[in-house]
Amino acid sequence: MNSLAKVPVTVVTGFLGSGKTTLIQHLLANPDGKKLAVLVNEFGSEGVDGEILKSCADANCPEENIVELANGCICCTVADDFIPTMEKLLARPVRPDHILIETSGLALPKPLLKAFDWPEIRSRITVDGVIALADAEAVAAGRFAPDPAAVEAQRAADGNLDHETPLSEVFEDQIACADIVLLTKADLAGPAGIEAAKAAITAEMPRRVPMLSVTDGAIDARVILGLGAAAENDLAARPSHHDGEEDHEHDDFASVVIDLPEVTDIEALVASVQRLSREQNVLRVKGYIAVAGKPMRLLLQAVGERVRHQFDKPWGAALRQSKLVVIGEHGDIDEAAIKVGLGLSGSGI
Repeated sequence: MNSLAKVPVTVVTGFLGSGKTTLIQHLLANPDGKKLAVLVNEFGSEGVDGEILKSCADANCPEENIVELANGCICCTVADDFIPTMEKLLARPVRPDHILIETSGLALPKPLLKAFDWPEIRSRITVDGVIALADAEAVAAGRFAPDPAAVEAQRAADGNLDHETPLSEVFEDQIACADIVLLTKADLAGPAGIEAAKAAITAEMPRRVPMLSVTDGAIDARVILGLGAAAENDLAARPSHHDGEEDHEHDDFASVVIDLPEVTDIEALVASVQRLSREQNVLRVKGYIAVAGKPMRLLLQAVGERVRHQFDKPWGAALRQSKLVVIGEHGDIDEAAIKVGLGLSGSGI
């Protein structure tokens, strides 16, 4: 009878750098006895998050159960990528008990939920729940939660202008689709920041859902897995800015992959990445760096000016190659200017 039961799928959504990969790393290490599979989607052609997660593979989630879809938003490539990949996961010799989908930070979750009604998979999987992650510190600062009253006042002053940014639409669509919202980086936000973030998110939510504070992705799997939401059958309760549209695009965003030489000064690289955020409005930077004299690769991830880095594993037989994926709104991504900002036009970093 178990073979006839639908496999539950949890969709993990959230803005760039909100902590999705960190959450899934924690779930892989603490699966509550479940055999897991992971589908990770990235914006841009160079995958970083999938590589991070594969380093966490174990008996409960072997490396072949961690599949990466790059160079295309998962909600835009359903027929070509998502459906075939799900079919392959379901055809594994040992079928997973639960599948986790980490969407791109720019993905709209609702089109993905609609894909669960495709004939090829609808009898075999169900959306157990949508978990939306929100960077509590950023939301508390008002970066991804615009003031509706101020927007309406500006629109009233000039009816020809749309003052709502693409980023706010993505953020609001992710929140509106959620069954649970996790307020991440709670340690950085502090109690006052958490309360401010809760208030900002509540103002954007079409219905009340639980909001929980999380640091470093640490949450009991029993809290977010096993919700039984069957979200694919509950789309009307999950409004989107794109309801009624046949298609949507992500032309508002762009990414570029930058090759770097071996780095001799990590702090100089960090300062350069922070400068990209300030001066070129770069949203997200992530990648692996070869550091001169170090046998281990450096994992660097940045959200705005907040940069984190750590040596994660030896290069081993892998090619020592430094690459950074830089993501921003379309008009802000200038490859030549980014290279100059990283010091690549002169003597290097």
